Amino acid sequence: MKRTYFVTTLACAGLLTATACGGSDSGGTADGPVTVTVMTWESVQTNAAIKKALAEFKDDNIKVELLETPSGNYGDKLASLTQAKKLPDLFWCGNDTEQQYTTQGLLVDWTDKITNGDGDFKADKFVPSAMENWKTADGQMGGLPSLMNVSGVWYNADAFKAAGLPEPKAGWTWDEMYAAAAKLTGKNGAKYGLVADPLTALDGPFTMSTYSVSAGGAPFTDNVNHPTKAEADGKFTEGVQKLADAVKAGTVAPPGYDVSNVQGLFAAGKVPMMFGGQWLAAGFQTDKPKVKYGFAPLPQVDTPATVYDAVGICTPSYTKNQDATFKVLQYLNTDVWNAVLPASPVAPPAYTPAQASYFDALTKAQQPSVVETVKAGLGAEKTVGVRYTTQWAQQVADLTTAYYQPILTGKKPISELQTYVGKVNDLIKQGG
Repeated sequence: MKRTYFVTTLACAGLLTATACGGSDSGGTADGPVTVTVMTWESVQTNAAIKKALAEFKDDNIKVELLETPSGNYGDKLASLTQAKKLPDLFWCGNDTEQQYTTQGLLVDWTDKITNGDGDFKADKFVPSAMENWKTADGQMGGLPSLMNVSGVWYNADAFKAAGLPEPKAGWTWDEMYAAAAKLTGKNGAKYGLVADPLTALDGPFTMSTYSVSAGGAPFTDNVNHPTKAEADGKFTEGVQKLADAVKAGTVAPPGYDVSNVQGLFAAGKVPMMFGGQWLAAGFQTDKPKVKYGFAPLPQVDTPATVYDAVGICTPSYTKNQDATFKVLQYLNTDVWNAVLPASPVAPPAYTPAQASYFDALTKAQQPSVVETVKAGLGAEKTVGVRYTTQWAQQVADLTTAYYQPILTGKKPISELQTYVGKVNDLIKQGG
């Protein structure tokens, strides 16, 4: 979902010193059903659809209550509930929040349920990269991934045709992308041929890892959850240099470029290419851009590679009825998405049997390039994490601002990548 790409950092800011103890209000009584509370960060419309789907949950012993939470204030709400030890039984969470809370013992570990439980709701039915990234260093899972985010490049098919360029598709290369950006710059009011915030902003080094691993090199870090090292090998450096050259040439938007209206500019034909996620498809489906558009996988050097990101649902360790809560968690990851996604296909479920409704909705909406690209991303041979989930992630972001971004703008030499990596490794050794 769109906001989940950045809300996870907000959601965990300032929360990690809180200690979870005490009790939830959802224990139920001997003469009534157990109440399982659910809190999301979704829009009013999506929450209404979720609430309608939850009303179809059939279990006389369980009552499900969806808590009203303004999507824009989700982080503040989560903070106050954490500090008051009143977290709902199920709450939307990002991978970083899940990792840090689980490590601190704040969440229920669902490992046994998802591995040895009854039925088909098992770990091997989830997208492998999502499950792997939701495990802590000691193998715990303090929540379950729910929806996947798949990165790619949105492109203006009309602009490509006018420039005599073939439309991007699976297998296209970084060199082809930069060449297209150069040819499209300045056309029809486009200031830049490519806006690639995921490459130039704070998560840039992680996205740049797709260049490196595609070329047979090493990623920026060996693990986003519990890293042991960061590095910038020859292939990674090569990728950064090509990006810096494109920024210098004025064909790719530089770090700091205002991307607040980039989707609107793209829809109006003023941005020929932009990095983004699959969640934009739902908005484009409703708003209907003036241009013919498509969605292509991230470019490659040799082997297909992509960044992976999953948002999910967590449960506090003090929830009173774990069995009832898990039943609702399973229902959310299956039947609820089957009911909600056809009207708003924002993201593919991490639970693969529930993905059909998402892809069917996109097919019905005549968005074949989105279907193909999302499937390619989910099945990519090589994947890298989208950002650190550690408590000291913000310190890495500060280093990125001080070193990586100035390298892209030419204010620091490419050799400073090694200084940057050295400082990140110091953080890793110190544990923040």
